[in-house]
Amino acid sequence: MYGDCQVISSMGGNVVSSETLFSSPIQNPNFNFLPFQPLPPMIPKEENGLLLRGKEEMDSGSGSEQVEEKSGNEQESTEQPPKKKRYHRHTARQIQEMEAVFKECPHPDDKQRMKLSQELGLKPRQVKFWFQNRRTQMKAQQDRSDNVILRAENESLKNEFYRLQAELSKLVCPNCGGPAVPGGISFEELRIENARLREELERVCAIASRYIGRPIQTMGAAPALMPPSLDLDMNMYPRHFTEPMASCTEMMPVPMLPETASFPENNLVLVEEEKTVAMELAMSSMDELVKMCRTNEPLWIRNNENGRELLNLEEHARMFPWAPSNLKQRSTEFRTEAGRDSAVVIMNSVTLVDAFLDANKWTELFPSIVARAKTVQVVSAGVSGTNGSLQLMYAELQVLSPLVPTREAYFLRYCQQQNLDDETYWAIVDFPIDGFHNNLQASFPLYRRRPSGCLIQDMPNGYSRVTWVEHAEIEEKPVHQIFSHFVYNGMAFGAHRWLAVLERQCERVASLMARNITDLGVIPSPEARKNLMRLAQRMIRTFCVNISTSSGQLWTALPDSADDTVRITTRKVTEAGQPNGLILCAVSTTWLPYPHDQVFDLLRDERSRSQLEVLSNGNALHEVAHIANGAHPGNCISLLRINVASNSSQHVELMLQESCTDRSGSLVVYSTVDVDSVQLAMSGEDPSCIPLLPLGFFITPVELIRDASDDQGKSVPPSEEANGHISGSLLTVGLQVLASTVPSAKINLSSIAAINNHLCTTVHQITAALSSSTAPSCPDNGIGVLGSCTEPASAPEK
Repeated sequence: MYGDCQVISSMGGNVVSSETLFSSPIQNPNFNFLPFQPLPPMIPKEENGLLLRGKEEMDSGSGSEQVEEKSGNEQESTEQPPKKKRYHRHTARQIQEMEAVFKECPHPDDKQRMKLSQELGLKPRQVKFWFQNRRTQMKAQQDRSDNVILRAENESLKNEFYRLQAELSKLVCPNCGGPAVPGGISFEELRIENARLREELERVCAIASRYIGRPIQTMGAAPALMPPSLDLDMNMYPRHFTEPMASCTEMMPVPMLPETASFPENNLVLVEEEKTVAMELAMSSMDELVKMCRTNEPLWIRNNENGRELLNLEEHARMFPWAPSNLKQRSTEFRTEAGRDSAVVIMNSVTLVDAFLDANKWTELFPSIVARAKTVQVVSAGVSGTNGSLQLMYAELQVLSPLVPTREAYFLRYCQQQNLDDETYWAIVDFPIDGFHNNLQASFPLYRRRPSGCLIQDMPNGYSRVTWVEHAEIEEKPVHQIFSHFVYNGMAFGAHRWLAVLERQCERVASLMARNITDLGVIPSPEARKNLMRLAQRMIRTFCVNISTSSGQLWTALPDSADDTVRITTRKVTEAGQPNGLILCAVSTTWLPYPHDQVFDLLRDERSRSQLEVLSNGNALHEVAHIANGAHPGNCISLLRINVASNSSQHVELMLQESCTDRSGSLVVYSTVDVDSVQLAMSGEDPSCIPLLPLGFFITPVELIRDASDDQGKSVPPSEEANGHISGSLLTVGLQVLASTVPSAKINLSSIAAINNHLCTTVHQITAALSSSTAPSCPDNGIGVLGSCTEPASAPEK
C-alpha cells in the first residue's frame, strides 16, 4: 500500500532521513504566489569623517594635511622641538572638480578616489578626507534647515492651540445660555471621547457591512495611503489562468480582514445579585433540559421524511409556561429552531464534561461549528471545577461558507451531575443571559440561545450515550437560496449536526491517544504520528475559520457568478502558522445532483483526484503515510508524494491531506508542505510554527424541492424522487493563495479573474468526473456554475 515504506529501515530513532524520502526542501506552491525577489546587497557605511579643523577647513572643505620637510641641520638636532604641522589649502580648481564629483557620487569607491587624486595631483587619502568632511558639512546644513522648519511648525501649532482655547472659552450653550463646556472639560477628555465614538462608528459600519453584504465607508474617513498596485501573476496555475474576466473592472474593492480579530468587548461581569439570579435560572434551565431530553411524544414529533425529531411548540409552552420564550407572544421577526438527537460516542463522560467546560477544548472538539469561544467569567467553580460549575461564555457559531452569516451569543453554561432512575448522568445546559442583563452588544442576525445542551450517560468500555437538545430563536433574515433549505430545516446549527461532529471528533481523539498502532507507513514513532495529527487538526481549523464569516470577515460577491455564489476576500497575516503577507481567499458553493458520499469519495481518493487536472496539474499522487481516524475508511490523514516528471530523489513534493465524513457532511482539506516541515513534525518537535495555507472542499447532503413545471421537456435524474424531492449535495470549494509577501499590497484585478476562473474550472471538472461515473442517461442539469463559464445553469429552486 505504501510504496515508500522501505525507507523506514534506514531511519534511526525518531528522525526521518531526509535523503531517503524527503531529499531536499521545496517551496510550497500555495505560498509561491509571486516569485520572491532577492533583497539588494547591503553596502556598509563608511566610518564617520574626521572632525573639521578650524573655520578655514570648513569653508574650503579640506581636511588633508601636509608636513614641511626638515633641513639637514634640523634632522641632526634632537633637542630642538619639531615644527607645527602646516595645513594645505586646496586650489579653487581642485575644490571645483571634487564638488562636481560629489554631486554625482557622494560616496566614491577606491578606484574613483585614485583616479581623482591622479587628475588633481592629490594623495588618495586627501581626497578621502575631503569627501568625508563634505558629507559631514552637508548633514549639518540639513539638520539646521530641518530645525528651522520644525521650530516654525511648533510656533504655528502653539498659536493655533491658544486660538482654539480662547474660542472654546467664549462658546455658550444655545439652549440654556450657559457655558458650552461645563466644568472645564480638558482636551484630553475630548480626544478620548472622540476616539470612543470613532470606534463605535466603525463597529456599527462593520456590522452593517456584514448585514448588507458590501463594505461601508465611515463618514469623514481620510483615504488610506496605499502603495501602488502590485502585478500579481497567478504563476501557481499557469495553464488555467490565461483569460481575463471582462467585467471585473466594475467590481467593488475586496474587503480586508484585520491581522488579529479580537473578541467583542462588552465588559460583562455579573455582580453578586446577578449571580444569585443566574444560579436560580441555571436550576430551572437544567430541569427544562432534562425533561426535554427524557420526554418523547407529544413534546417531540418525528419527521417521517428524514426521521429527525422536531419540537412541538404548543406542548413546550404547556410544559414550561415559565420559559421566557413562552411568557411573551411570539414575534414574527424570530424563527424558532429546535431539535433532538442521540448517539453513542467513544469518550467517557468525565472527558466530555472537561472538554465542554474548557473553551479552547470545546472549540477544538467542534472545529467546523465553533469559530471561536471564550470563558468570560467563572460565576461558580462548583465541586472539583465540574459538578455545579456555572460559567459565562461567548461563542461564535459558523457554517463553512460566506453565504451563511455566523451566530454570536453570550450565554451561561451550567454543569451538574444527577441521579435519574438509579443511574448517574452528567447534564450540561446553556441558557441565555439577556433576560436579566442588558449590557449586551447585539449581533446580526440576533441569536437567542434558549436552554440547550446534552445529557451524558456512561457506558461500558469508555463509551457514553449523549442526548443532545438544541433550542434557539433566530432573527428572521433572508438566507441565500442555495443554503435556505439547509438553514431553515435546522440542519445548519441543529442537534443533528452537533452530535454528528461530536461522534467523528471522539473517534479522532481516540485515534490520537492510541499507542498500539503498527501500520504507520513512513511515520517512525507514535509521537511523530501524534504530531502529524496535530498539524492536520490545525490545518482543518485554519481552513474552516478562513472560509466563513467568522471574526467579522467581510466578503465581496463577484458580479459574473451565475448564481451569485462566489465570494472573495483578502487578509493580512503576520503571525506564525501561516505564510506572512497578503492572502487572497475565494469560496464558491454549487449544488450537485449526486449523493454526498459519492462526491466525497471522488475528492478524497488520491487516485481519483489525480484525474482532475485542475487539482493535480496532471501529476500522480502516491500515499506514503496513512493514519486512520475512525471506523469509516474516509476518516483518515494522508501524507502524499506528488510524482511529477522532474521528481527525483533530489526533488520531492509532499501534500498533507485530511478527509473526514459523518452524517452531517464531509471535509477534504489539503496543503502542500515542504520537506523540512514534515521532518520537523516527525522528529517530535512542536509543529505549531509550520506555515500552512490549506485548500479544500466542504460537502453537505441536502434535499431540494423542485417545482413540477421545471421538469417539462427535461429528463429526470435518477436521484430525483417522485414527490419532487431531489437528493443531492452542496459542494463548497475554498481556495487560498499567497498574493504577495507584502501585507499592505493591493490585489490586481487579473488575480481576481484568475482565481475565479480556477474555481469555475474546478467545479466543471468535478461535475464531469461525477457524470462519467454514473449512468450515461444522467443529464448534466441542475448544477450551479461559477464565474464566466460558458455553460451556465442554475440550481433547482426551493
